[in-house]
Amino acid sequence: MTLSKIIFPIIIFSGIAGLTACKTYTIPVDSFKRQFQGMDSGHLRPVTTQSPFGGRSNYLTNRIDSIFCVDKKGQPAVLLNGPSIEIRFTYEDHKHTVFYFDRMTVDSVSVTGVTSRILGTRKTIPLNSIKKIEVQNGQKKYSYVQ
Repeated sequence: MTLSKIIFPIIIFSGIAGLTACKTYTIPVDSFKRQFQGMDSGHLRPVTTQSPFGGRSNYLTNRIDSIFCVDKKGQPAVLLNGPSIEIRFTYEDHKHTVFYFDRMTVDSVSVTGVTSRILGTRKTIPLNSIKKIEVQNGQKKYSYVQ
């Protein structure tokens, strides 16, 4: 097999992957605190979600419909909430945690969320320890169903 037969598919795959990559936005920490203040567990609504494999799951989700964020060029953007939206927190000592946005709650001192839809694992992060917030559509093909 020649080198060109190996390299060409890699270049094609890389190009396709680049075109379908998730676009990442940031939410300034102060903006996050303002937008999601009071988004605690007392303000949730029931939903049914369908997985890419057809399975359905019922759970309580936050009531946020739109996420105001900033793109890489510093321009304001709005991302619509959905079951595939992921939010990544960078906090003390450059640690990272990713939550599904619709399974996240915020109170006056912490952010709590689900890190895995399959395992249902929950984690809480102190609000004051958060240094950076990124949000993206993870393209995981989950959808809300009626």
